[in-house]
This record gives sequence, structure tokens and C-alpha cells, in this order.
Amino acid sequence: MRFVQRVAILGGKSQLAADIYRHFTDKGWEVTLISREEADVTNSNQLQSVLGQIQPQFVINTAAYHQVDEVETNPVKAFAVNAIAQKLIADVCRDQGLTMVSVSTDYVYGLDKTRHQPYTESDPTAPLNVYGLSKAAGEQMVRRYAPNHFIIRVSGLFGLAGSAGKGGNFVETMIRLGKEKGQVKVVNDQVLSPTYTKNIAENLFELLQTQNYGTYHLTSTGHCSWWEFAQEIFTQLHLDVSCEAVGSEFYRTVAQRPIFSVLAKDGLEKLGINHMNDWQTNLHLYLQEKGYLS
Repeated sequence: MRFVQRVAILGGKSQLAADIYRHFTDKGWEVTLISREEADVTNSNQLQSVLGQIQPQFVINTAAYHQVDEVETNPVKAFAVNAIAQKLIADVCRDQGLTMVSVSTDYVYGLDKTRHQPYTESDPTAPLNVYGLSKAAGEQMVRRYAPNHFIIRVSGLFGLAGSAGKGGNFVETMIRLGKEKGQVKVVNDQVLSPTYTKNIAENLFELLQTQNYGTYHLTSTGHCSWWEFAQEIFTQLHLDVSCEAVGSEFYRTVAQRPIFSVLAKDGLEKLGINHMNDWQTNLHLYLQEKGYLS
């Protein structure tokens, strides 16, 4: 009889969780999505009970407090969800003999405003804002308390389900504004690698079968500014939208954003399993699956 892997996903309403669920179940794995209502990641007793009932081999935590500007003025909540909760999950995984997968972010970098080379997994973190600080602290909790762990850093996510906490994603926002107003203003001095959550799920599935624990970057190949990303959205959809490039100072935000947060994928490369698409291809695949392209 074939052994079926079981996976529990905390933060089960996220767009990344939705695509992990789809891909992993298509591969024959049993996946349980766990919402905040079913298990609050800051509640140790709930975590122990729910994960004890499911008895998964892998626990993937996609839950996060990631409203970056809101987080800036709520550091206590940010560290409770993004850092302390990581220890609680790690404790349960260690005690129950489970492998923990923690989803982190490119925002653990950004303090160096002169950087123009992609960050490797071994580069020391240097966050620019409270969100990045809380996620970097969470990474340390996982490394310290979960013997068997994968930390995956992602960037600029867009997925079919949209972001539960943010009400959609950048692609959908640009399409909506472009169609409604015919013109948008987008920052051109923040550079990243926007990434399709389905492509992350595909690469994560391969990574989990290696048992090569550690920190990995799962982001699209190549990079662009948010303005270049918006331009590509309108180009691929053949939308006639005026897309004006502006500096970050045009949109006054509570939290500072990294000027450059591109991540190198040395970890996947060393394992020979880097199948992260370039960001333009990921966008095209997303638009196709959403039905915008035939």
C-alpha cells in the first residue's frame, strides 16, 4: 500500500495556502487547510490539539500579520503573530516529530539602500520596517526550536485566491484601476521579484521531498520595479492604460519599503530543483488561469 503524506496548512485562507492545497492534492498528498478560527497560531493549546488530531508529516505556516503599514504601529501584535507564534508551532512540531515549513519574506532585507545584488540565503538579515523585523525574529525562532524545518522566503505574491488579509493582489488592483480610470501612478524605485503562488507550490513540493532542511528563496527569476510590473500587466492584457512612474515619496506610507529586495535562489540551484519561472512567465500563466487570456 502506498504511503500518503499528510500536510496541515496554518493560515488556510491565504492565497499561497490555496495553491499549495491544489498542487499537493493533485500529487496525491492529503492536505488539511486550517483557518484562524480553527487554530489561532498564538494559542499553543489549540495548535497541539488540532495538529495532534490531524497527525501530519508536514506543518506549513502561511499565517502572518502582513499589513505592513498597520504593523508599524502594532509591533506587539506583529511579534506575537510573526515571531512568538513561530516558536509555539516549532515546539509542537518538535514534540510531535513533524517537519515545519515557515513562510518568510523578502522584507527581512532592505536596510541597505545601496544594494543592487540579489540577496543569498546566507546573507545576514537587515530589515527596514517592523514587519521585516518581526519576520526575521520568527525565522530565528524556527531555526532554534524546530529541528526539522524549511524556511522559505517569498516576494510580491499573486495567486488565484487573492490575499485574504489585503483584499486581492497587485495584479487585480492594477486591472481594476486600469479599467476604471484608464490611468495609474506606480512607484518605480522599489525593485523585487513578483511571484505566482502556484509556482511556489510546485517548487515547494519538490523541496519537501529532499529533507535538506534550511532556508530557501522561492521567488520568480528576474526582477522589476512595481511600475515595470504594472506595465507588463497592461501589455499582456492589451489594455490601453496610462501608467505613470512615480517615486516612493509620491505615496506617503507609515512604513518604509525596501528599495531593492531581490532574492537569489542558490539553495534550489544547489539541489538542482530550481524550477521558478521568470516573473513575466508567471504573470502570463496567472492571467491565463484567471481567464483573462485565451
